[in-house]
Amino acid sequence: MERPFQKKNDLHFSKNAEEALEQMMDLYGQIVLRTAFFYVQDRFLAEDICQETFIRAYRNWNKFQGNSSVKTWLIRITINLCKDKLGLKAFKSEETTDPTALKTSNYHTVEEEVMNRLHKTEILKHLVSLSKPHQEVLYLYYYLDFSTVEISIASSLPEGTIRARLHRARGQLKKLLQKEGFDQ
Repeated sequence: MERPFQKKNDLHFSKNAEEALEQMMDLYGQIVLRTAFFYVQDRFLAEDICQETFIRAYRNWNKFQGNSSVKTWLIRITINLCKDKLGLKAFKSEETTDPTALKTSNYHTVEEEVMNRLHKTEILKHLVSLSKPHQEVLYLYYYLDFSTVEISIASSLPEGTIRARLHRARGQLKKLLQKEGFDQ
């Protein structure tokens, strides 16, 4: 049976939970890990959340109805786990995060290197100075290439709210970049 919201990458997922888990981890493991790290800013906690995401996906594979893509479903699980771990209040506040406050070690795994490169981009440095809701919508839209519909599904918010946040977040980011001398 074909699922209603399938994307090209979703068409080849096995109905067998074990096989599907392997496929999901191969295709989306790094995306889930980066997303978890983006939210929690802690490598070890992000790895735990990534593992828990795939455990939940495995346990619920037979319940997945295809109302979204597999990628969107996994990111929704990841976001919910991150919010549970950090407490929902942190995602409603307008506080900023400071990437320079993160501690780093001399030893770098492949995952750390990927996350470091992501963290070092100039845009991301400015992105983390925005409020959590604006960070979230820009990250999902530009870094994970989600549509506003997919962001709505992943974040459990109305699409109109997502579009409004995206508009405001772009405006705030543009002002920040202009202050730094970036011209578009």
